[in-house]
Amino acid sequence: MSGSDARALSRSLLDLCRMRKLTIATAESCTGGLVAGALTDIPGSSDVIDRGFVTYSNDAKRSMLGVKATTLATFGAVSKETATAMAIGALEKAGVDLAVSITGIAGPGGATPGKPVGLVHFAVAARDGRILHREHRFGAIGRSSVRQRSVVEALRMLMELARGPQTPKKPRREAVSRLRPRVARTARHSAVKRRRPPRA
Repeated sequence: MSGSDARALSRSLLDLCRMRKLTIATAESCTGGLVAGALTDIPGSSDVIDRGFVTYSNDAKRSMLGVKATTLATFGAVSKETATAMAIGALEKAGVDLAVSITGIAGPGGATPGKPVGLVHFAVAARDGRILHREHRFGAIGRSSVRQRSVVEALRMLMELARGPQTPKKPRREAVSRLRPRVARTARHSAVKRRRPPRA
């Protein structure tokens, strides 16, 4: 993933949000504001981007986004629960239509049992109540690469929600086999043809 990927995604996302009249806020931990930076690097982004929260510490997550202390104590800063709370907090604090959050371990240090370097949790929340969470384990590919890939993934998730709720697909009916099951037929006694008497 390169900077050009993030730039192209940012342009597409901003165009879509303008068309649908959507606003965005970001809540970032391990990326330190890179998602907001990628979006605001595009001229004219101010009609879509409202604000960005850089909540690197647990105190910042609590005071700026309203993440509960019990959530952080129970699940940790790098978790589905914290990422979701961050996204919802950004959505509510900013009063926007979409909010994305990122929290992870970019490395090279910071790993704990069960939470290796390269683990990143993402969440996107929409004003209509939709919430999307994803977990990625990028591996120890280097701090910069983890952060760059995280930016691209966050932009993709924002695009997904910006497109709007997907209409539920009708359940496909199982195709009825045209071949009828063969029913065992009882043996018929062959009728003996009667010979007609010869005509006179």
